[in-house]
Amino acid sequence: MTLSSTHLLSADAAGIAEAAAFLRAGERVALPTETVYGLGADACNGEAVAGIYAAKGRPSFNPLIVHVAHPTDAARYVEWSDMAARLAAAFWPGPLTLVLPLRDGHGIASLVTAGLDTLAVRCPAHPVAQALLEAFDGPVAAPSANPSGKISPTTAQHVLQGLEGRVAAVLEGGAAEIGLESTIVGLAGTPTLLRHGSITREMLEAALGTPLTEATTPAAITAPGQLASHYAPDAVLRLNVTAPAADEALLGFGPVENAALNLSPAGDLREAAANLFAMLRTLDAQASKIAVSPIPARGIGLAINDRLSRAAAPR
Repeated sequence: MTLSSTHLLSADAAGIAEAAAFLRAGERVALPTETVYGLGADACNGEAVAGIYAAKGRPSFNPLIVHVAHPTDAARYVEWSDMAARLAAAFWPGPLTLVLPLRDGHGIASLVTAGLDTLAVRCPAHPVAQALLEAFDGPVAAPSANPSGKISPTTAQHVLQGLEGRVAAVLEGGAAEIGLESTIVGLAGTPTLLRHGSITREMLEAALGTPLTEATTPAAITAPGQLASHYAPDAVLRLNVTAPAADEALLGFGPVENAALNLSPAGDLREAAANLFAMLRTLDAQASKIAVSPIPARGIGLAINDRLSRAAAPR
């Protein structure tokens, strides 16, 4: 699984073309999105998809998200619905994943869905991701481009730190704007919020015109992002800390004193989300224990707290 080298490609026409050629050859390419960097492979090529799981050390019962260039492309692979159309019209391209029943003749490799009869699909907004999907002209399966369970990557260098020699190429696209993985909504039955993200429950319900239920911890994984322990640093993480211990590095939020780093001194939740994974990585390299200031449980703060609770969970 180890490759001789990993190419760092510029996001120009030549780099996009080379990345698309790697995908067509069944190789793995890390690509930028507005959420985090994804580890992409041809979603219709079972061997290529197996390479994603192997490169990440990801358990094969954990399904992947398929990325498409245009909202209309999704209907080639899933049973489209009025609710899906409403959410796609409101939020695609963008940081929203929809889980829908697979349609007959979908052509998606079974490893992508982990044997489920549903598919998680989204249309990313990042211009580099869009350019690559257009050039490849097919569905790309892409979980976050990091070793499984570890902190998600928000820059190309983060990808190289975790996966160099395990992917053919990394397509440079700058720092991720949002910094948290996409919101996930299940539409295979009762509309259900499966994972919090930057598109909030309130925004979704306004677009749908109906309430969403919220998923509880499932007995079996039914969508990406449901593992109890995920996004984890090597350091021990303690949450909702107002008085850190002497041996803890404080990851602050708002006007707190003596923070090693501060997600947002002004208390801006979107700034905090964009900084979360990068700052966790920095502190993880400096300290064995990290304390995190309380994060308000509202709006995108719900998504931040979701990632932090999984990062702090027993491993």
